[in-house]
Amino acid sequence: MRNTARWATTLGLTAAAVCAPLAGVASAAPGSAPSALYAPSALVLTLGHGESAATVTPERAATLNCAPGPSGTHPAAASACAELNGVSGDLDALTMREGVFCTKEYDPVVVTVDGVWQGQRVSYERTFPNACVMNAHSSSVFAF
Repeated sequence: MRNTARWATTLGLTAAAVCAPLAGVASAAPGSAPSALYAPSALVLTLGHGESAATVTPERAATLNCAPGPSGTHPAAASACAELNGVSGDLDALTMREGVFCTKEYDPVVVTVDGVWQGQRVSYERTFPNACVMNAHSSSVFAF
C-alpha cells in the first residue's frame, strides 16, 4: 500500500509540474500570446538640428517599446508602434503624406533610431530639410 501511495503522489506532482505552465498559456486571452513569445521591439529615437548625426548633439530623445505592448518615454507610443507595425518596422517606408505642404526653408533636422525591431537590429539616420518635412513623413513616430 505504501508503494501505491508513493507512486500516486509522484505521479500527481509530476502532472502538476508539467501541466501548470501549460495552464497559464491556455488561460491567456483568445488571440493573444504570453509576452515571452514576442521578439523584442525597443528603440531609442533622437532628434537634433544639423547636417548629420556625427556633427549634431541630440536635442531630444525618446524610448519606444512596442512588444508586447506600447510603452517608453515616447509621448505617442501607441500610435507610433501602430505606424511602425504598418510598415513592418521599415523606417524608410515612412513616406511624405499627401496633402501636406511645407516651405522650402532649409533648417536641417537629423533623426536617428537605434535598437531592435522584432528581434532584428535597427540603425537608422535621416536628415530632413526642415521639421515640417520630418513631421510629414510620420504622423507620430518622429513626434517626440
